[in-house]
Amino acid sequence: MTDRFDQSGGEDADASILPLGDVRLAKMPVAFQRSELDQILRLYGRMVAAGEWRDYAIDHLPDRAVFSVYRRASEFALFRIVKDPALARRQGAFAVVATDGRIVKRGHELDRVLAVFDRKLSLVKA
Repeated sequence: MTDRFDQSGGEDADASILPLGDVRLAKMPVAFQRSELDQILRLYGRMVAAGEWRDYAIDHLPDRAVFSVYRRASEFALFRIVKDPALARRQGAFAVVATDGRIVKRGHELDRVLAVFDRKLSLVKA
């Protein structure tokens, strides 16, 4: 008898049984929380309705989570909304990064960082 089983219960599959301690120590990728993703998708919906954004991608990497927005799927990302927990105590875990790599806004609270996309109305004299 071996420690290897497939999902149907047969032996000699590619999956193996790991001790629980090893699983707890395994580094999980960084992900957006439900409330954070809610805020981002609400902004995305507004920008799609305005005709400015058309596509997005979400990457969950070992050190950060990235929400990229595109004008067209074949182009570079217009903006990347990044969550980097390593910077949470210093500059803030959230950042908006432009296409050229320039950090547009960084902070500790996602709603304040996303406020960079809010349009300000101003009085124009004719």
